[in-house]
Parts: sequence; structure tokens; C-alpha cells
Amino acid sequence: MRALMMLAAPLLMVVPAVAQDGGGDEDGVTETELSTGMASYYSRELEGNRTANGEVCDPDDLTAAHRTLPFGSKVRVTNLANGDSVVVRINDRGPFGRGRVIDISHAAAKEIGMHRSGTARVKLTLLDD
Repeated sequence: MRALMMLAAPLLMVVPAVAQDGGGDEDGVTETELSTGMASYYSRELEGNRTANGEVCDPDDLTAAHRTLPFGSKVRVTNLANGDSVVVRINDRGPFGRGRVIDISHAAAKEIGMHRSGTARVKLTLLDD
């Protein structure tokens, strides 16, 4: 019985991710809820620097830094305080601030109303089209 549980345990870990799949919408985009946590945004001081994927950092683009998601991934970031959301493209690694799940560009921060506070509690949803 113990051997059977050892074999089944990895499968049980997949079920929550599948269960969180929001399915597709009319555009054929599937959404998978990733996590919730604190987001921050990177300052305009980084403008012109290279991101981890080699692009030039532009705070006016809707981009973000995430520790593990592949470059080019599209993620919906929803501010839990006001319900506003924005879709960003992962082009950098980070965040490096303790307790943060994502760093977003200044433009993305303005879209969801967190550019004044600098941080917000957010929900991350991976978009797969």
C-alpha cells in the first residue's frame, strides 16, 4: 500500500493545477491560476538597462519579472484591492525583494492602480493561447 501511495503522490500534486484551470474563453485562451502574493514595480531608473532575456528595459511596456516562468509568458496580474487587471509579458528575472511574487513595469503598475503605493496584493493567472 505504501508503494502505491508513493507512486500516486506525484499525480495528486498535479490535480490542483488542473482544477484551477479556468478553461477557455471566446478567444480560445486558457487561464491557469498561479498564485497570490505581493507585487512591486521596478523604477524608471532601470530604463535602458538590459533585461534577463536581452531586451532593453522600457517602463512604458507592459512587461514583468518572474523567478521561474518562461520568457514570453503572458500573465494576468489582478490587484486584489480594486479588481483591476493587466496582462504582462515576462521578459526578466526577479523579483529580488523578499516576499514578492512578481515585479511589473511602471506602465503595468499604473494600469492596476499600484503606482503610488509601490506594492499591492495580486493574483497571477497564466494565459495560454
